[in-house]
Amino acid sequence: MNHAQCLAVFKEADLYVVITAAFCAGRAALEVLEETLAAGVRLVQMREKELSGRALYELAREFRQRTGAVGALLIIDDRVDLALASGADGVHLGQEDLPVSAARLLAPDLLIGASTHSLEEALAAENAGASYVNIGPVFATQTKPGATPLGPEALERITPYLRIPWTTMGGINPGNIGQVVARGARHPAVMSAVTAAADPRAAALQLRQIILAGG
Repeated sequence: MNHAQCLAVFKEADLYVVITAAFCAGRAALEVLEETLAAGVRLVQMREKELSGRALYELAREFRQRTGAVGALLIIDDRVDLALASGADGVHLGQEDLPVSAARLLAPDLLIGASTHSLEEALAAENAGASYVNIGPVFATQTKPGATPLGPEALERITPYLRIPWTTMGGINPGNIGQVVARGARHPAVMSAVTAAADPRAAALQLRQIILAGG
């Protein structure tokens, strides 16, 4: 798919699940991926920080095969080269990663997401060519223990100024996802709320139902 086609699928998706083996409660990342896709999730990010380049590529190809089989989008964390080589639909970049503008030059058809923590960062990413921005962490999260939570109120300060889709992440779970959905979040992003759950499929279904119900 080209960028416009991927973006259309993105806009129609709801829950955004980030999968990292370290937060899969001892299960394989691919096992959790299968359960996530079975719950109807169509927006998945593969996030692995510790694997070698070859292992990352092989895992990304497996993710691509399985997401592609059900029409789900695959976003690769950090690595534009890996996203291109594996046939993924997009890449997600942090503030210390390759700049969005450089990634856009390298990969005009990829979805490019950017992690942002303020209105200024969100607008800079949009102006640099990001397809979507993530705003967070909205709540305290074990994946970024040193980060100060922005609070769900930050969505009201940032999102009215954005012209591109946005996600929000950080400590979102069944007990608080309604707070971000009520503030306009249509693609809340989660990791451990699904991947570390005793039943990832049921957890993803529960979160999707809250999103689709509007909080």
